[in-house]
Amino acid sequence: MDNFRNMALPNTSLLLFLLQLCAIAWQAWAVVDLRMEDTVEVYMDESAEIPCLYTFTEKPVMVMVQWFVREREGNRVRISYSDLTMQKVDEDTSYSDRISVQPNSDGETLIIQDVKLSDEREFFCQVSGLAAGNGEGRTLLKVFDPPEPPVVEGVLSGVSVSSDSPAKIASCETRDGFPKPNITWYRDHIPIHPANGLVNVVTLVTRESSGLYTVQSDLHYKVTKEDKDAHFSCEVSYFVPAAVRTSESKGINITVHYPTSSVEIWKESPEGLVKEGDTVEIRCQGDGNPPAPIIFNREQSDVELDSYHGLLVLKEVSRADSDVYECHSLDLDAVNHDVVDTLQLTVHYLDPAVVMPKDSEIMLKGESLTATCNALSSLETTTVWFKEGIEVGRGHIMQLQDATFDTAGQYDCEVTVPSLPGLLTSGSIHIIVQGAPQMKDAEREIELTEKVGGWLNLSCEVRGFPRPAITWSITGSQSWREVVKRETEEQVHSVVMLKVTTDIVAICNSTNDFGIETKTYNIRSIPFSQTPTARKTSVDNSGVIIVVIIVSILLLAILGSVFYFLYKKGKLPCGRSGKQEITKEKTSKDDIVVEMKAKKTEESVLLKGVNGEKKPLNDQNNILSS
Repeated sequence: MDNFRNMALPNTSLLLFLLQLCAIAWQAWAVVDLRMEDTVEVYMDESAEIPCLYTFTEKPVMVMVQWFVREREGNRVRISYSDLTMQKVDEDTSYSDRISVQPNSDGETLIIQDVKLSDEREFFCQVSGLAAGNGEGRTLLKVFDPPEPPVVEGVLSGVSVSSDSPAKIASCETRDGFPKPNITWYRDHIPIHPANGLVNVVTLVTRESSGLYTVQSDLHYKVTKEDKDAHFSCEVSYFVPAAVRTSESKGINITVHYPTSSVEIWKESPEGLVKEGDTVEIRCQGDGNPPAPIIFNREQSDVELDSYHGLLVLKEVSRADSDVYECHSLDLDAVNHDVVDTLQLTVHYLDPAVVMPKDSEIMLKGESLTATCNALSSLETTTVWFKEGIEVGRGHIMQLQDATFDTAGQYDCEVTVPSLPGLLTSGSIHIIVQGAPQMKDAEREIELTEKVGGWLNLSCEVRGFPRPAITWSITGSQSWREVVKRETEEQVHSVVMLKVTTDIVAICNSTNDFGIETKTYNIRSIPFSQTPTARKTSVDNSGVIIVVIIVSILLLAILGSVFYFLYKKGKLPCGRSGKQEITKEKTSKDDIVVEMKAKKTEESVLLKGVNGEKKPLNDQNNILSS
């Protein structure tokens, strides 16, 4: 009947009207098969294709196809027409410049460009084959536009667990979506469902002027302390062509305010054991949020100690600071107002070392001594004894047996705490060993030989306490003097230099309050004519050389005298001319010169000693006499 109503009735020709009635009657048994999809889904701003497929049971003489769209008011408006002779898009419609019709073998397709949200409506395809039959189909065009990713924000001020009803903790928003998207809340990836008195979700939907939807969801939640570590997020679900998609926001952690239920106290520094002189930092922290004020005191005292933001600093502690320290939370919202924790602080110490005997101790040679070194400590100690930087013993007791002069000296004891390297103390004792003088050399009588006129150095080095006094007793030499004398607390070193003129006995006498010790030098003098001992070989060889030189000079002098005598007697083969007189006179002068030189040479040789030094004349006479 719709087809009938859409046909124009002729007013001028009854025959035409009858023909139309005949066509309608023919359609009663003529059939057209028309197929269209119920819905076509498309993204906004893309192109939509709506197919219209049809077949006839009888081949039509002519086929007319018309496309209609239903307006918002409900009426239909044609937007396209086609038949065997033409195909046109109706003018003055909202689709005039955005649609086209694409024919194909079994129908045609309506193509809509740049789809808008307003295009979501019904489209009709009407096919007329006249006597071959008529048909009409419809397709609903659905338009989709995905929303923006959701944005979640938490309440900046924080939420208290003491609230009686659910409080807003977060907000989630997604913008510009079509159709309207949905928001779901999650806690640690577990969906949150509304619950009376616990969870409430308030959703606000806004239709923008563009036709897109903005959805805002507020989560009202009754928080507990356990929610302080939870992450809340929201998920947006939205429709797309032939599917449903989701987009999840980032997770946020909300600030939960809850009262203090416990506090913890600990020593922050130094690490390990504490010793006197250290600076100790003790920290205390409660589990409430926001943190409640903290105060410190000693266990047996109600006096509040100075602290800052939960940190107690004790500078240069001593053993008197050893105690039990308490920290308290001043949280008025806490169920238990007396929230406290304690810390036992032990300050370890090491007192100065006490050495017995004190300062110095005098011993006699051969005696024994027991020295102790102790230091009071809160921990186990170790003691080491040193003498001149060399370890001589371990333990707080040192035994000195059968004392000698080598035993004397300063002994240092060092007390340490192995478990706390910073603790160290030391003490010392000075040992003095008294006894009779003791020669450094074991030989008490020494035999020496030296040529006459030689010089010797005699040494005498003695130990003893009190420091010995050294005197020399020398017989046989008048020329001697002490050239070296060095003294220490317990040692004396004396050196004398003497001249050997005859056999000498030199005695070094060392004495103190405890006895006497002597050392004797027996020196045998050797004349030049005698062979010296092996020890004086180098000196005696030089003497032999001098004697040989003197004898040679004497022989030359005698030979010169003989030559001169023969010359004077005329025994030499020389001429007697006038020149001989002149030569004779000259020769006489030369003879005088030769004699002077010979005498000078002799004197020069005689004046030199063994080491090339001039000696007194009496020493020379002694040498010549030998």
